[in-house]
Amino acid sequence: MKLIFTAQGTEWESAMDARFGRTRYFFVYDEESKDVQIYDNAAIENEAHGAGPKTAQKLVEFGAKVLITGNGPGGNAGTVLKTTGVEIFVGAGEMTIREAYDAYLNGSLKKFQGV
Repeated sequence: MKLIFTAQGTEWESAMDARFGRTRYFFVYDEESKDVQIYDNAAIENEAHGAGPKTAQKLVEFGAKVLITGNGPGGNAGTVLKTTGVEIFVGAGEMTIREAYDAYLNGSLKKFQGV
């Protein structure tokens, strides 16, 4: 299963990014193959409006089943993700990617219920 983390860096020890739509990077982890992919989301900074839905669409293209982030997506992005069946877990904004993954595994992150 693929998990996506909103991140400020590209390593397991990088800080999570509490933002969704304007996150700096997506850290994509495939639990089966143990592969990591990085997606640089910097281009979204130039978007005046609609960053959340555009970021959500990019996440869907990765085929992720789980999003782990800090605060969760806004209304429009949340709708996009909900219709695709992506599970969203929040509360990882002050963690590293590794800490967020461990928190997900032990069930200590909160499941995002929507907007």
